[in-house]
Amino acid sequence: MTERRFNDAEVAAIFERAAEAQHTSQPLIPLSKGMTLVQLQDIGREIGISPDELARAAKAVELQPQPASREFMGLPIGVGLTVDLDRKLTEEEWDRFVVDLRETFDAQGTVTHEGSFRQWSNGNLQALLEPTATGHRVRLRTVKGDARGLIIGGLCMFGFAALAFIAALFRGPLDDGGFIAAVGFLAVMGAGMFGMGAFRLPGWARLRRQQMAQVAERVAVEASSSALPDMDGSR
Repeated sequence: MTERRFNDAEVAAIFERAAEAQHTSQPLIPLSKGMTLVQLQDIGREIGISPDELARAAKAVELQPQPASREFMGLPIGVGLTVDLDRKLTEEEWDRFVVDLRETFDAQGTVTHEGSFRQWSNGNLQALLEPTATGHRVRLRTVKGDARGLIIGGLCMFGFAALAFIAALFRGPLDDGGFIAAVGFLAVMGAGMFGMGAFRLPGWARLRRQQMAQVAERVAVEASSSALPDMDGSR
């Protein structure tokens, strides 16, 4: 089998991860046409980076998470991330993963088991551990549950107020101050609901993506750092 070759961007990412793990400065690596892990480890020895750290970093780069998103009217109302591990997590590793989830998302959540499936959930926020042919897959996902309702409700209220105002204009001059105040209040309420549902979504999605990426990276690094017995007790 041809040995995996890492491109320039992957090489830079591997040395950055390994250097951070050993608390050393990141070396300047010349551009190449791809390097194997053995070549990376040879360079690492010369600059004082452990071959094991480079191997773990290389595996983490190989297991890059795949992001996903759900949109409504061009706005992100749901985000997700999937990472395939090359082996099964042990029960102890799953427990540590749950602890990491609780600390990262500041949520206790609940843990459920169903056969070979594992799940941690806190409302719409879910982390699933699923079996694959080569190990486990970690799937993270969440949805901003109230966003769709606020956006639709706000648009409906604003639209109704606008239609009522236009219809009143066709009937004649607007001399009813109470009607104008009521329509204006309805329009302001609708705009406010839309704003509450829409304007906070980009920041929310950005934070959740960042948190998911951090959690996925940590579990991928741990999975690649040792070959422990899996949940079924085999290797």
